[in-house]
Amino acid sequence: MDVDPTPATPVQPFLHDLHATVAAPSQVWSGADGQVFPAGAQGVYHADVRVLSEVVVRVDGVLPEPVGGGGTGPGTSESTAVLRMIDGPGADPTAALRRRRTVRPGQVSESLELTCGTAEPVAGRVTVRLASDLTRTETVKQGLATTPLRPDVSQGLRWTDGAAVVEVSAPGAEVVADDGGATLAWDVRVVPGGRVTVGWSAHSRVPGVVEAPARPDPEWTVPQVEADDRRLAPLVARSLSDLAGLRMSAAFAPGETFLAAGAPWFFTLFGRDSIWAARMLLPLGTDLARGTLRTLAARQGTHDDPTTSQQPGKILHEVRSQELRGEGGMTLPPLYYGTVDATSLWVCLLHDAWRWGLAPDDVADLLPALEAALGWMRDHGDADGDGFLDYADTTGHGLSNQGWKDSGDSIQWRDGRLAEGPIALSEVQAYAHEAALGAATLLDAFGRPGADEWRAWAATLKHRFREKFWLHDDVGPYVAIALDRHGAPVDAVASNMGHLVGTGILDTDEERVVAHRLVAPDMSSGYGLRTLSTTSAGYWPLGYHRGSVWTHDTAIAVLGLAKAGFGAEAGELVRGLLEAAPHWDYQMPELYGGNAVGDGPGPLPYPASCHPQAWSAASSVAILTAVLGLEPTPDGGLAAHLADPSPVGAISVDGLCVGARRFLVRATPEAPVRVEPSDH
Repeated sequence: MDVDPTPATPVQPFLHDLHATVAAPSQVWSGADGQVFPAGAQGVYHADVRVLSEVVVRVDGVLPEPVGGGGTGPGTSESTAVLRMIDGPGADPTAALRRRRTVRPGQVSESLELTCGTAEPVAGRVTVRLASDLTRTETVKQGLATTPLRPDVSQGLRWTDGAAVVEVSAPGAEVVADDGGATLAWDVRVVPGGRVTVGWSAHSRVPGVVEAPARPDPEWTVPQVEADDRRLAPLVARSLSDLAGLRMSAAFAPGETFLAAGAPWFFTLFGRDSIWAARMLLPLGTDLARGTLRTLAARQGTHDDPTTSQQPGKILHEVRSQELRGEGGMTLPPLYYGTVDATSLWVCLLHDAWRWGLAPDDVADLLPALEAALGWMRDHGDADGDGFLDYADTTGHGLSNQGWKDSGDSIQWRDGRLAEGPIALSEVQAYAHEAALGAATLLDAFGRPGADEWRAWAATLKHRFREKFWLHDDVGPYVAIALDRHGAPVDAVASNMGHLVGTGILDTDEERVVAHRLVAPDMSSGYGLRTLSTTSAGYWPLGYHRGSVWTHDTAIAVLGLAKAGFGAEAGELVRGLLEAAPHWDYQMPELYGGNAVGDGPGPLPYPASCHPQAWSAASSVAILTAVLGLEPTPDGGLAAHLADPSPVGAISVDGLCVGARRFLVRATPEAPVRVEPSDH
């Protein structure tokens, strides 16, 4: 029976079996063999446009047969294929093609190197088929059909729609263009033991407000990590390499670096995501935090604008070059403020960066933005006047949920009903509480008024939270995911409560209750923390926010648990992430399935999961922070205490930072932690 593989209606393309080569704001999505076929999400992208939709190599009209491939560093990848269409007799493959790809901001280049181990020279015709549809990223994400454009060959090979431009150069190639694209061709002859290399490159320009950072080197140290658990070091190394490819800057804050949220769909500035990633990386330096804070402050809300959800003091949600059109009639303006948590998190990042050594002058410059952010929390964050920060989309075409779980079905009752807004999320109250206390400390330290007001505000919020958010079920007490429009606590057991621990909004006994709930079998899959308990009617292991595991969500819970002294519970979740990491070749994806260890050979891929993802990659540093109990001291030093029991055994990390000082930390379960100056 013939089966038509084409869906009857457009569907979002899968990403889990594709390889990404990334150097923001450019990226290539291909198979592991390097081929970019005109299907799904494959393509060469610059900013939010797919500039090439096909890059397929053939030799004598036949596809090379891949034998290996993968990433070789930030913005580079390599694949090897055998060429049995031109090799000599015998079972051994005796002709090979090595394809090396390099991605730099606005540029993609490839070298195609042919070698042979034959008795006589081999010859063949190498072709590269290129096509371009100059399609917006969200069009690709929705799985909508696109049409290749005819190239312009009047002055070289190029495609343009009047705004985006991609120009291709291919030294020595014959170029043949047609309505669907262009073919580059080289006739080659390779002698035994020799090599012949041909290549091409593409330069792209796309108008927009986000561009590549000017500085070539990352804003953080790359620590040397050793641990008894041999999975930790490669996880940290791969994560920091991935983060290097996500570094970007915006035209409205030139020279300031932040991390794009993730590839391919969120390849731009996102307030919440960029803040959390910078916050997790603070033990490696404060430069990224400074750039993130300054970039977001440069577009902090100044007035009320219902069309963009802007309000005075509010920190933005995301920046695009054009209006974003999504599924279900969603349309977001290029500058969109529909987030309830980014403003408080911005304050938390500033406070934490100060503690980790951000220069006083840099902090002082940002204090007016801090005071504006506090003003938003007090004057605008509570739309319905119940004393809690909440959200509701008033445009009818924005995000219906505006916390980190921003899918339409993420906030639901245990029986599967969706909660009605305005919605006050539990973790948002915790962020606001932590922000108010951190801001009070900063205001006192810099001689500015208002500290006592914000301590009192935090105390009132904490009291009100205790009265409204706690629930009981057959297991015992727990924290509701949110309050709905009627002020009723939404009773699903969810990972949101993991974000409360360590923020100060719970007392020690309450934190202990939450810690036990987080590692219970219904929440901990053995690969990390599920977003929704298996006891909920809406649970589904591949639900975006209703049963899957998000790397950063687990890491935030780990940080809080470790800070609050619950080493055993933090360690269980750390071991879960380390158990998952090798299944993804240590590139932790945006999210993955919530199936339990033993239920299949490994965690299920969430097929549309972004990778690399900034806060997922930054989670590896959060693990270091939690396991070593890292805390900056008031005198610019570093304190550490090994988690008990240690989830990774003995551990050594060289290259941790507090301000300009560098530290080496060594810890074993049998001896006290040693913190020493480092030359790394």
